[in-house]
Amino acid sequence: MVGPVLVRLLGAERAAVAQEFLRFGVVGTIGFVVDSGVLYGMLWLGAGLYLGRAISYVAAATATWALNRAWTFRGRSSGAVHRQWALFVAVNLVGFALNYGTYAVLVATVPVVAAHPVLGVAAGSIAGMFTNFALSRRVVFNG
Repeated sequence: MVGPVLVRLLGAERAAVAQEFLRFGVVGTIGFVVDSGVLYGMLWLGAGLYLGRAISYVAAATATWALNRAWTFRGRSSGAVHRQWALFVAVNLVGFALNYGTYAVLVATVPVVAAHPVLGVAAGSIAGMFTNFALSRRVVFNG
């Protein structure tokens, strides 16, 4: 339910989008925790900064797809679950390119980020967030 203050300020349609974006942000924060946790686990296992991040990104994408399906875009999901997950991953490749590209550039060029890769994960997450929201809303959860 969209709050009455938001509806008065933005109108009903924009308030609904704003609420979805806020929920998307909360889900993204959870995805950030998953991404960072899996990355550090993979580093501990010896996967390295780049392979570890690729694995952690897939884990985070899966977690955020599930949470966005259940909460952010609840009631807007249609079709087979496995197809929707695949579509989510496919359309978010644009956001992934921004996300991973930002991470890779920072890890390669900023020593403090190479020493603390969570900073690169955060920067990458922000870089891909707006694109991922627009694509998720319009393409994946448009039902």
